[in-house]
Amino acid sequence: MAAATQLPISVSEYLHTSYRPDCDYVDGVVEERNLGELDHSLLQRALMRWFIEHEHEWRVVACPELRVQVTPTRFRVADICVLSVSAPREQVIQTPPVAIIEILSPEDRVSRYLNRLEDYRRMGIRNLWVIDPTERRGFDFSSGSWIETTSFADTSTGIRLDLNSLFASIDDALGDPGNK
Repeated sequence: MAAATQLPISVSEYLHTSYRPDCDYVDGVVEERNLGELDHSLLQRALMRWFIEHEHEWRVVACPELRVQVTPTRFRVADICVLSVSAPREQVIQTPPVAIIEILSPEDRVSRYLNRLEDYRRMGIRNLWVIDPTERRGFDFSSGSWIETTSFADTSTGIRLDLNSLFASIDDALGDPGNK
């Protein structure tokens, strides 16, 4: 059986349609995102908690699953979008955020993620951080290359994020998985 061809839809139709979960929109095509697994969700929860604990200190607000308009015909839904408190209040983000954090799912492909990350870079986002919860690895893509790291930082805001501490907080919340 042949795969169905998706007809292009307008930006207006995309913006006025609810998707569960929300989808990216790339040049007229709605693209599903991989999510919904425990590791992805736990990491997203831990990141949100970390940013909420430090939002006054860093003067940022972290938002999960937020639409970012990277070009007039491309919208990406960021796993975590970190906004400056001084940024304009936009329902769909058009001003480059302080950082975007993407969480990989087992089904994610590097080629698809490269397109997504390059869209963010072209928009002017300074900090592009990718975390693989399965392998417990982090990558800083801010320079346009996959640079493996165990911590992320932004000197302009003071943001600091240590992956070992983050994963330890997930393990502490669930208890030792070896004892179950």
